[in-house]
Amino acid sequence: MTFSTTDAATWLATARRVIGIEAEALVLLAESLGESFAAAVAAILQARGRVIVSGMGKSGHVARKIAATLASTGTPAQFVHPAEASHGDLGMVTREDVALVLSNSGETPELSDIVAHTRRFSIPLIGVAGRAGSTLLRQADVAILLPQAPEACGTGVVPTTSTTMTLALGDALAVALMEHRAFTPEHFATFHPGGKLGARLATVASLMHDAPPLVAENAPMAEALLVMTNKGFGVVGVTNATGALAGIITDGDLRRHMEGLLGRRAGEVMTRAPQTIGPGALAEQAVALMNDRKITCLFVLAPGGNGRPLGVLHIHDCLRAGVA
Repeated sequence: MTFSTTDAATWLATARRVIGIEAEALVLLAESLGESFAAAVAAILQARGRVIVSGMGKSGHVARKIAATLASTGTPAQFVHPAEASHGDLGMVTREDVALVLSNSGETPELSDIVAHTRRFSIPLIGVAGRAGSTLLRQADVAILLPQAPEACGTGVVPTTSTTMTLALGDALAVALMEHRAFTPEHFATFHPGGKLGARLATVASLMHDAPPLVAENAPMAEALLVMTNKGFGVVGVTNATGALAGIITDGDLRRHMEGLLGRRAGEVMTRAPQTIGPGALAEQAVALMNDRKITCLFVLAPGGNGRPLGVLHIHDCLRAGVA
C-alpha cells in the first residue's frame, strides 16, 4: 500500500489531535467526579440483584462493554437493549436490580420505557448523561453529569469524546467495586477460563498430576530409580515417616552419588528442603519459580502445613496449557 509523505503527516496529526482532545476530556472527568460517583458505587453494592446497563446507539455499545466488565470482575451485570425492553425485555429488570442508564443527551426517547419501569417499581436508577437538567438525570436516583468537552470529530456530531468518557467512567465503577470486594486474580480466573488470559490465570491444582512419584526415606535406590523411570518426570519425591515431603531425587543427585548408588537408601541421596508450591497458586507463578530456580518440576503440597505432597507439576504441563 502506497501513500504520500504529506498524507501520512496529515493522518498522524489528526490522530494526535483526536487522542489529545479525548485525553483532556478524561482529565476533566476525573476532576469532576464527586459524591454522585460514590453514591453510584454504594447503590450497586446494596443491590441484591444485577446491574442492568442500558443505552441506545453508541451509548448502547459502551453499555455492553461496561456490563461485560462488571460481570467479569465480580459484579453481576446484564445489558438490556432499550428498544427490546419496550417489547417484553423489561421482564428482565426486577426489584432486586439497579439500573445504570447511559445517554449523552439525557433525552434519548427509546430509554423512556426502561426509565419509567424503574420509577414504577422503585428500582434504583443511576443516570449518566452530558446535559445538566436532562430528563434522565432529573429522573435518576443518582445523577452523574459528564463534563462539557468537545467531541474529537471537529464537527461536534460524532460521538467520540463523550463515549470515551462514558467508557472510562464504567471502568472506574468496575474497579472501585472490584477493589471494595477484594476481587483477586484467582477470582478473575473463574470468569476467564479460555484463551491466553485463562491460561495465565490457571491454578497449579488444575494442571498438576495427582499421583506424584514418591518413595520412603528408607527405600533402596533400586526402588527409587524404578519409580522415577516409570513416572517419567525425571524426579522422585522422598517422604518421611509422617508422609511429609522430606526431599527429592533428581538426575543431578544420581550423578553426584553414582559411586555405590544402588547400595544407598533414598534418604542418603535426596536433596533436602526442595522448592515446592501450593495447589491454589497461579500456574504463571509456578513457571516464574521454575525459571528462577532453573528447575523443571515442582511438588505440590497440601495446604495446612503438614507437608504432604498432593501432586507434581512439570514445566511442560504449563507450556501445553499456554502458560509461558
